[in-house]
Amino acid sequence: MIVGIDLGTTTSLVAAIKDGKPTLILNERGKTITPSVVGFSETGELLVGEAAKNQAIAHPDRTVSSIKRIMGTNQRVTLGGKEYTPQEVSALILAKLKRDAESYFGQPVAEAVITVPAYFTDAQRQATKDAGEIAGFAVERIINEPTAAALAYGFQHQDEVKTILVYDFGGGTFDVSIIKMVEGAFKVLASSGNNRLGGVDFDQVLSDYLFEQFKEKEEVDLKNIEDEKMRLSIRQRITEAAEKAKIDLSQLLETNINIPFLYSEEDEPKHLDVTITRAEFESMTEHLVEATRDPVNESLEAAGMDKTGIDAVILVGGTTRMPSVKRFVIDMLDREPLTEVHPEECVAIGAAVQAGVKVGQLDDLVVVDVAPYTLGIEVVNDRFSPIIYANTAIPCSQKRRYVTVSDYQTEANIHVLQGNHKLASRNTSLGEFVLTGITPKPKGEAIVEVIFDYDVNGIVNVTARDRDSGAKKNIIIKQSRERMDLAEKEEARSMVSNVAFAPSMGEALPEADDMGDETIPVTAGKDSVGKSSAQIEAEFYLNDARDFLTDKGDSIPDQMKTQIQDTVRQLEQAISDNNEEKIDKLSDTLLMQLSDADIAS
Repeated sequence: MIVGIDLGTTTSLVAAIKDGKPTLILNERGKTITPSVVGFSETGELLVGEAAKNQAIAHPDRTVSSIKRIMGTNQRVTLGGKEYTPQEVSALILAKLKRDAESYFGQPVAEAVITVPAYFTDAQRQATKDAGEIAGFAVERIINEPTAAALAYGFQHQDEVKTILVYDFGGGTFDVSIIKMVEGAFKVLASSGNNRLGGVDFDQVLSDYLFEQFKEKEEVDLKNIEDEKMRLSIRQRITEAAEKAKIDLSQLLETNINIPFLYSEEDEPKHLDVTITRAEFESMTEHLVEATRDPVNESLEAAGMDKTGIDAVILVGGTTRMPSVKRFVIDMLDREPLTEVHPEECVAIGAAVQAGVKVGQLDDLVVVDVAPYTLGIEVVNDRFSPIIYANTAIPCSQKRRYVTVSDYQTEANIHVLQGNHKLASRNTSLGEFVLTGITPKPKGEAIVEVIFDYDVNGIVNVTARDRDSGAKKNIIIKQSRERMDLAEKEEARSMVSNVAFAPSMGEALPEADDMGDETIPVTAGKDSVGKSSAQIEAEFYLNDARDFLTDKGDSIPDQMKTQIQDTVRQLEQAISDNNEEKIDKLSDTLLMQLSDADIAS
């Protein structure tokens, strides 16, 4: 059996196809929503969900939440005196959801489709997949949360043709995706977001305000008291009170925050009693709502449209229940959001739809997603050379050719990066490997082809190949410093399966010129739509040539400059004519000419 899982920062849900329809699965408390909180009781039993959240105030040292925010990093959290990776903590949450589903359906659940924010990096996606496998699932698909939300809507409206903007403001992350829906086919046109912006940031702003109010009234700085356990307990009490007040202010114009016996000094109890209005709360959190404006505009720009091209808006995530967020979306897009989509439930429902399609329980719904980041490699002088641009439809495969930079060079370090800055060092490293066996030739004559294969889960396979010798090497970008190796994963899987659940529960490169904040485009642009991989590859070399002639054209001989210009014109014509044989030949010619010109300059 297969399920769909919304693994959230603050809450998680699981759903599956039942009687031909996506159905949310109830946990042992009869609720569909399970808090994404993990803890251990005094007797060492595992607590996940409400039970763990309920003990957080009394035992903050044995409880952890919001683990999703550090997925894909090498950070560790301490829980009950033992260190855990983010994958292991997430796996404990997923294992709980697995048990709930098996109890609900009375049969084993072996497979899962798990959702992630659209703007999750490769490392974060891989870490999520690891967590699912550690929990005992075969992870059949990693799907973006906004895409899942659109699937939940589209499942009931398969005959419609619409362009939908999904505004996904969850507990810990923000995403926006623009999706074209055509009679059961879903094509993601563009995505953007912020992996460090969510509902918990609103809680933090209000918590800081409460700390300051207590400090002003009682002249006690609760953030810096010496007793660590007491300090953590007080922080948890204030955080929970802030979260409740935030929720209350979505319905009420003001609310009272009262925490009795918050602190005691010289046997004198001190209480926190603060009344806050919705207007005050919205004023102090206005910057968080405003921070979603740029990602929305970036997505519209990458999709090649303005707000008038949007037919419907879907709000996803609990944070979108806040009146200030709703007003912001309506004002920005001049459109009322759809009311039939449940913000907290639609992602899990969409994941279940994708799971149902995967195993043939539902008619095929075609989903074409996009790469959230630009991917490429580092080249000489700390330059970033893009190979797959952000918002390219996936799955995809793209090749780019490079020449050697040293005489008789026989190996090359391939450093794989993601990001949008022209400086390699300003982007995120995904991994690296060394290609050996390059045919020794004078510099600029040996050609190395680098191929990026990007699958539907957002996982990248990179291959480098010497054209003459055929020597090649590849890497699946999943063994970065932040990833678990097979032995670590097996050890974690053993830990999760045996844990006692509580009952019912390269070489240095020369220094580069200062490039400030210079970035590459967020997308390859509408001109690339419908072109072959050979045409797209040739566009890389044309852009390189134009940039070179602009920057260094005056420093090379006129004859060499004329040759490059002639080749550029011929290659542009070959692309226009879709003559793949000429495109390939002229791409090689232009690459060699640029190498010679670079040496001459």
